[in-house]
Amino acid sequence: MIVKSAFAKKRTFKGVNFDVLAIGQKTMVTRMNFKAGDIVPNHSHPNEQSGYVISGKYRIQFLNFDEVLLPGDSYSIPKDIEHSLEVIEAGEVIDVFTPIRQDYL
Repeated sequence: MIVKSAFAKKRTFKGVNFDVLAIGQKTMVTRMNFKAGDIVPNHSHPNEQSGYVISGKYRIQFLNFDEVLLPGDSYSIPKDIEHSLEVIEAGEVIDVFTPIRQDYL
Protein backbone atom coordinates (compact mmCIF):
# COMPACT_ATOMS: atom_id res chain seq x y z
CA MET A 1 0.00 0.00 0.00
CA ILE A 2 1.13 3.53 -0.75
CA VAL A 3 -0.55 6.57 0.79
CA LYS A 4 0.28 9.95 -0.71
CA SER A 5 0.41 12.77 1.84
CA ALA A 6 -2.67 14.47 0.36
CA PHE A 7 -4.72 11.31 0.99
CA ALA A 8 -3.75 10.64 4.62
CA LYS A 9 -6.90 10.32 6.74
CA LYS A 10 -7.21 13.12 9.32
CA ARG A 11 -8.38 11.91 12.72
CA THR A 12 -8.65 13.10 16.34
CA PHE A 13 -8.27 10.89 19.42
CA LYS A 14 -8.42 12.11 23.02
CA GLY A 15 -8.09 15.67 21.69
CA VAL A 16 -4.97 14.96 19.63
CA ASN A 17 -4.91 15.42 15.84
CA PHE A 18 -3.18 12.75 13.79
CA ASP A 19 -2.97 11.33 10.29
CA VAL A 20 -3.51 7.67 9.45
CA LEU A 21 -0.81 6.79 6.94
CA ALA A 22 -0.13 3.27 5.63
CA ILE A 23 -2.22 0.34 6.81
CA GLY A 24 -0.97 -3.18 6.21
CA GLN A 25 -2.43 -6.55 7.12
CA LYS A 26 -0.99 -6.41 10.65
CA THR A 27 0.43 -2.90 11.14
CA MET A 28 -0.68 0.72 11.01
CA VAL A 29 1.50 3.83 10.70
CA THR A 30 0.30 7.19 12.05
CA ARG A 31 1.75 10.69 12.27
CA MET A 32 0.74 12.36 15.52
CA ASN A 33 0.50 16.17 15.25
CA PHE A 34 0.89 17.35 18.83
CA LYS A 35 0.27 20.86 20.15
CA ALA A 36 2.02 22.19 23.26
CA GLY A 37 -0.14 21.36 26.25
CA ASP A 38 -1.77 18.29 24.69
CA ILE A 39 -2.11 15.47 27.18
CA VAL A 40 -2.84 11.87 26.29
CA PRO A 41 -4.19 10.54 29.60
CA ASN A 42 -3.26 7.17 31.04
CA HIS A 43 -4.76 4.45 28.83
CA SER A 44 -4.02 1.04 27.37
CA HIS A 45 -4.96 -0.86 24.22
CA PRO A 46 -4.46 -4.35 22.79
CA ASN A 47 -1.88 -3.02 20.31
CA GLU A 48 1.88 -2.91 20.63
CA GLN A 49 2.97 0.69 19.93
CA SER A 50 6.39 1.82 18.75
CA GLY A 51 7.20 5.44 18.02
CA TYR A 52 9.86 7.79 16.70
CA VAL A 53 10.06 11.46 17.67
CA ILE A 54 10.50 13.70 14.61
CA SER A 55 10.14 17.02 16.44
CA GLY A 56 8.92 18.43 19.75
CA LYS A 57 9.47 17.51 23.40
CA TYR A 58 7.40 14.99 25.37
CA ARG A 59 7.13 13.32 28.75
CA ILE A 60 6.16 9.66 28.45
CA GLN A 61 5.24 7.35 31.31
CA PHE A 62 4.75 3.57 31.23
CA LEU A 63 5.96 0.62 33.30
CA ASN A 64 8.99 1.97 35.23
CA PHE A 65 9.75 4.63 32.61
CA ASP A 66 9.22 8.36 33.20
CA GLU A 67 11.28 10.01 30.48
CA VAL A 68 11.52 13.19 28.42
CA LEU A 69 11.71 12.41 24.71
CA LEU A 70 13.43 14.63 22.14
CA PRO A 71 13.86 14.43 18.35
CA GLY A 72 15.59 11.19 17.38
CA ASP A 73 14.35 9.29 20.44
CA SER A 74 12.12 6.24 20.08
CA TYR A 75 10.08 3.92 22.29
CA SER A 76 8.12 0.69 22.28
CA ILE A 77 5.13 0.05 24.55
CA PRO A 78 3.90 -3.54 24.95
CA LYS A 79 0.22 -4.27 24.37
CA ASP A 80 -2.20 -3.78 27.29
CA ILE A 81 0.26 -1.58 29.24
CA GLU A 82 -1.05 1.70 30.71
CA HIS A 83 0.81 4.73 29.36
CA SER A 84 0.47 8.50 29.10
CA LEU A 85 2.09 11.35 27.21
CA GLU A 86 2.44 15.06 28.00
CA VAL A 87 3.41 17.41 25.19
CA ILE A 88 5.96 19.96 26.43
CA GLU A 89 6.77 21.43 22.99
CA ALA A 90 4.66 20.98 19.83
CA GLY A 91 5.87 18.49 17.27
CA GLU A 92 5.33 15.30 15.31
CA VAL A 93 5.73 11.65 16.25
CA ILE A 94 5.46 8.60 13.98
CA ASP A 95 3.66 5.72 15.71
CA VAL A 96 3.38 2.14 14.47
CA PHE A 97 0.71 -0.13 15.90
CA THR A 98 0.28 -3.87 15.63
CA PRO A 99 -2.34 -5.13 15.21
CA ILE A 100 -4.16 -2.30 13.43
CA ARG A 101 -6.07 0.04 15.76
CA GLN A 102 -9.65 -0.34 14.73
CA ASP A 103 -10.61 2.77 16.73
CA TYR A 104 -8.33 4.85 14.46
CA LEU A 105 -9.98 3.82 11.18
